[in-house]
Amino acid sequence: MKFTSIQTEGNISTVMQFVLLGFSDLPNLQGFLFGVFSMVYVIIIFGNSLIVIITNLDPALRKPMYFFLANFSSSEICYVSVTLPRILVSLWTQDRGISMLNCAIQMCFLHMLGATECFLLAVMACDRYVAICNPLHYPLIMNQRMCTQLAVGSWVSGIPVQIGQTCQIFSLHFCGSKLINHFYCDIPPILRLACGDTSAHEIPVYLVAVLFVAVPFMLILASYSKIISTILRLPTAQGCAKAFSTCSSHLLVVVLFFGSATITYLRPKSNHSARTDKLLSLFYTILTPMFNPMIYSLRNKDVITALKKILIKK
Repeated sequence: MKFTSIQTEGNISTVMQFVLLGFSDLPNLQGFLFGVFSMVYVIIIFGNSLIVIITNLDPALRKPMYFFLANFSSSEICYVSVTLPRILVSLWTQDRGISMLNCAIQMCFLHMLGATECFLLAVMACDRYVAICNPLHYPLIMNQRMCTQLAVGSWVSGIPVQIGQTCQIFSLHFCGSKLINHFYCDIPPILRLACGDTSAHEIPVYLVAVLFVAVPFMLILASYSKIISTILRLPTAQGCAKAFSTCSSHLLVVVLFFGSATITYLRPKSNHSARTDKLLSLFYTILTPMFNPMIYSLRNKDVITALKKILIKK
């Protein structure tokens, strides 16, 4: 395994290549882990692709809710493809080296797609708010043009901020250890390798996390507080059950995704540990994308009906 560095002023060795430790502490389980993560990757790609295909093929699913769900599933495929293939290569070849440029690219795309998912989850909550709290105006408000604008905005809004944040972090000097105790390049483990005090650089990280995690989450909470208030005023128990069923899948995904992301990026630095960061990262970058298709398909009658139609035709 080769390490690359250059010599700078003051005789400080600056890192040009990192090493992602990943599962290096489990040498006897490399083959087993490769098999497990290969299966997980196939499940994620297949499950989320199936949702995208179903929502585009079935006319009954050509509604704003399923349009945003298809976008969310697409973002999940992209999101997991930024990290998991690299993990599989490391497990198979035992080559854990990654250049600074590739590390920066991976981190930038990871956070751009993470921002996309946060915004899409917020947009999906707003869609449910309009559908339940203002049903008569729903077709006028959530028209095709509005849905397209919201989806495009969710995909592109995080790009300039995350590019700027990545440039800022990788403008730091990295000296000493080249070992990243993580599965992929992420902000907390990268900052641990920087020379000197990084407090000034951590403030923008928290601000960006508030913008892309806390703000969408607060918007989701506000939407669901209104939704629950409206549902509880419905005259029949059947109406309440139907309204809750349309929101339960989305709410479960929100709890899984935002819960782990908030703990990772918004908790105090003193509470950060490499082991905890690694466990949380596995949860929201791999397990959540794997569970999403199951949550949305098994808890959604429209998706199950559309899937049955396709299977019967085949």
